[in-house]
Amino acid sequence: MSGETAVVVLGTSTANDQLAQFDVEFTGIQLVSKSGKTVPLLSSPITVEFMHLNGIAEPLATIPIPQDDYTSATITLGSAWFTCTGFESGVGLQNNTFEDGQVPSSSISVQLPQPITVTGTAMALSLNLMVSQSMSYSGCQNNSSTTFSITPSFAITPVSIAAHPTNSTNGMATGLHGLISSVDQNGNTLSVAGADGTNLFGPTWQINTSTNTVFQGISGFSKLAAGMPVNLDVAIQPDGSLLATRVAVYDTNTSNLNIFSGPVNSVVASPPAFFLIGQEQQGYLDKSSYYLGAYSINSANAKFALSGALTNLQNLPFTPVFDSADMVAGQNLAVTSHVSSFPGGSLPVSTVTLMPQTINGTVSSVSSDGDFTTYTVALAPYDLFPNLALQPAQAATLASPDTVVIYVDSDTQELNSSPVSVGTVFRFNGLVFNDHGILRMDCAEINDGVPE
Repeated sequence: MSGETAVVVLGTSTANDQLAQFDVEFTGIQLVSKSGKTVPLLSSPITVEFMHLNGIAEPLATIPIPQDDYTSATITLGSAWFTCTGFESGVGLQNNTFEDGQVPSSSISVQLPQPITVTGTAMALSLNLMVSQSMSYSGCQNNSSTTFSITPSFAITPVSIAAHPTNSTNGMATGLHGLISSVDQNGNTLSVAGADGTNLFGPTWQINTSTNTVFQGISGFSKLAAGMPVNLDVAIQPDGSLLATRVAVYDTNTSNLNIFSGPVNSVVASPPAFFLIGQEQQGYLDKSSYYLGAYSINSANAKFALSGALTNLQNLPFTPVFDSADMVAGQNLAVTSHVSSFPGGSLPVSTVTLMPQTINGTVSSVSSDGDFTTYTVALAPYDLFPNLALQPAQAATLASPDTVVIYVDSDTQELNSSPVSVGTVFRFNGLVFNDHGILRMDCAEINDGVPE
């Protein structure tokens, strides 16, 4: 082996549904070769929110690495924090964030299940945060008796890039949120700042497009402009570059733009409003502050939409509807707002878009409905849907908030290592709808589950 290989570092996580948010500030990631040489995987600090990456992947950096065999790795961190949310009897809704302002090296573990051979023109490395091993807490209520610990546990494994990537195991990254920094109209390329936080050193992506790139919300590449929010699917190319297969723009107004994405934790019927946990946030307000916990959203004048990440909605055996009347706590949303200062009351938003999310649950039955295989999945009591359904006076009521019916067709990426069967635990990623009080997911991807 000689020369260097372009290595794309992909952030991902393996998690159940116990947390709403988990952020880690990386100050360094190093690979150590069998001869003891150390090479960096980051050129600058970066902050990553891992709960939105449960079972999917996000490019964090692309670094040229000397070709060699690497047998270990070290990670240094600044701060790390996680958010729990839930309804506690006699106390009410709890949204609390627990932070370690400086994670000591003794609390960090990094596993290489096997030596990593860096060779070829380009390859990818999966940086997987194993969430259950990375934190503990005695209760979500933040008081003097609550105890917690943050012990980040990572696994780094190689990812072979397919000629035509289709999922996170072979070079595909889906659902990337960010703001366009610049557009090269001559080269059909754009630079995007990832939405893990502008002032928190989120990732940056150099994105190429082609004649096969699908544009949603705009007519084509020429309509892109700096300052626009985008939602991207990208495929790693043989040279390590990123090619957009899908570019979605849900709001073309760049004036005082702010974008927030994450799970809903309560919905108010009148006036129409909801509270959102900001897993990712970016824009005008984020230049000066990062908002922890949940904040109130006024959706009275908002345009409601569905993510274009799944293209089979018209084939579903139920009608997929998302609006203010059908919204329920637990759904994953992206919103845009145009304000220059955070208001004292609810934040008025312009767009509300239902986005894919990952749930972890136990299969209780297997059936079929038309061209779809259906799995009825039971959720753990701490999952957002059953936990938050305990709140009084919610705008929409779920008949069985601890159950989701999963719809799987030929487009679903089945990455599970064993067949889906009754009594087994899996993670399902897709769009979750409230269909007249029944939770139903149009499933994009299946992964092995995480113990509950």
